[in-house]
Amino acid sequence: MTDYQTARASLGVRLRELREEAGLSGRELAARAGWHPSKVSRLERGNQTAAAADLRRWALLCGRSEAAEGLVAQLGALETHYTGWRRRLAAGNRARQRNAAALEHRTRTLHIFESVCVPGLLQTPAYARAMIGRAVELYGTPADIEEGVRTRMERRTILQDRERQVRILLWEPALRTRHTSAQVQVEQLDHLAACIRQGIGGIGVVPLAAALAVSPMHGFWIYDEERVIVETVSAELYLTDDDAVEPYRRVFAALSRAAASGHQALEIVRSARAAFAEV
Repeated sequence: MTDYQTARASLGVRLRELREEAGLSGRELAARAGWHPSKVSRLERGNQTAAAADLRRWALLCGRSEAAEGLVAQLGALETHYTGWRRRLAAGNRARQRNAAALEHRTRTLHIFESVCVPGLLQTPAYARAMIGRAVELYGTPADIEEGVRTRMERRTILQDRERQVRILLWEPALRTRHTSAQVQVEQLDHLAACIRQGIGGIGVVPLAAALAVSPMHGFWIYDEERVIVETVSAELYLTDDDAVEPYRRVFAALSRAAASGHQALEIVRSARAAFAEV
């Protein structure tokens, strides 16, 4: 069980304790709250994440209004591990990028693997604009796209910081997947090639033809070997317990062994660029 699942289960246990202390059945509580009966059981089993309003209502209906803030605090701790994109981006893209920059500046060893796109630290402004714009459209979040792009570009300075060790791996499909116009894709791959030639970011490319000991199912970022951020379609996962982090360390090590670097990596980038240049 991950730290997120453990935290949600712990919150569910506390909710059940409050209900039982109030002498209410799950159906009685649901009826008073105007919820479907299954919602109570899902929350208590940790199968659903509560909203802060749900927790306050739960405490009130159990006659324990004073417990509401404690429940909300538990929810806040839970959301540091799992946050839906609409909520994560509620303050806008600039705020999201600033939060990412703050974490990166507290980090000394950063390992990045991306399987379907070029990671933010290596993006050009035009490519970043397309990626951030897609997120705004998908999640209906504040459209501060240009502010988000500028802040993402500012984050790239850590690649030049010799006090940090950065290693970035890209699976070959990340180079060949078209996220924007062919021209922007070509410019992005030119920038990536320049970074490889300059030795920026310890870049490696995992070829499609490579025999892999692990399956690169999704991208992930490892911070100081002790925490991992995974971006899914619906949410951002923040993993900190060692049982959850260790598999990512092993996967990154295996992908590093399969990755091409230097001239070989440049050849893969040039091949992907040529395909877009023909469009």
